[in-house]
Amino acid sequence: MIKKFAVIILTLFFAVPAFAAAPLITDDTGTQGKGKYQLEVDYAGGVTKQYPGQQVATTLTCGAADNVDVIISLPYNWHTILWEGSPFNAYDGVNDTSLQVKWRFFESKPTGLSLTLKPGITFPTGNEATGFGTGKLTEGMMFIATEEWQHGLVHCNVGYNHNAFNMDQDNETLQHNLWHASIATELNLVKNLRAVADIGIDTNTVTAYTANPVYMLGGLIYSVTENLDLDLGVKGRLNNGAPPTTILAGFTTRF
Repeated sequence: MIKKFAVIILTLFFAVPAFAAAPLITDDTGTQGKGKYQLEVDYAGGVTKQYPGQQVATTLTCGAADNVDVIISLPYNWHTILWEGSPFNAYDGVNDTSLQVKWRFFESKPTGLSLTLKPGITFPTGNEATGFGTGKLTEGMMFIATEEWQHGLVHCNVGYNHNAFNMDQDNETLQHNLWHASIATELNLVKNLRAVADIGIDTNTVTAYTANPVYMLGGLIYSVTENLDLDLGVKGRLNNGAPPTTILAGFTTRF
């Protein structure tokens, strides 16, 4: 029972590890360029007692070619198990590590349109018995489109992920086939400051739940320097399948 409850919290709270331009969940088609690197540290935390979870994810992106990135991310999670409305037990630990390749296969500068494919796998580095990870390799693919316009950018994502589980209880209670669709925009407000908005839908990770989570997100990205960004956002729900409110914050540095 405790294991099931922990997995439900985590899979609802951190359903889609997209590694986009934080605080966005919807990714863009941009790459770092050959020989260049990017480091992201992102925090997500629930603000209600119903979903008491937190995560800090560290993501390193390496430019393998001008249009190809290799991305590795390691999340660290905390969650509290509630029993009859009161804290029962708390767990923290490393979650599963992800490895992705981002390939921009089409780019038209006259139209501002670019297209990217991003396949990825996760390695079972977490402890699935306490709700951190699946215990097996998983794989997925994301299709990304970005359109640049006069005042900013628009991004669209459609993705699929196949989950495999090491524990019998997870195989019985959690979905194996997950879909994601979302759209986001970045708006240039003033020099070094962008407003961002994001809306999307995911397959509910719990088989017993029929409502697929629909989220909305708003935030700001401030460029302290050309190679350092600070971000802050709030993610909310548009139906009962998604957690009520999540605070997002972090920084991105390029070198």
